Amino acid sequence: MRKLLVPAVAAAILATSAIAATQNATGTVKAFDSKAMTLTLTNGTEYMLPKGFKDPGIKVGEKVTIAWDTKGGNKIAEKVTIAK
Repeated sequence: MRKLLVPAVAAAILATSAIAATQNATGTVKAFDSKAMTLTLTNGTEYMLPKGFKDPGIKVGEKVTIAWDTKGGNKIAEKVTIAK
């Protein structure tokens, strides 16, 4: 029983920390640079876009929702969707 409990607890802790790490933000696009792979909102928050990011048609002035995580002190956008 004890052999099964320790891995189960470890898996639960890892799963919880991964879920809690991703955050969401909504805002209006101030700047979008597909070459530099950055997205800046009007509140001044800048997000780095991952390699292989597929632009859903982001335009300046458009409202977006960003699922992001912090890596190496940078905010990395995991998913960007255009808000309707």
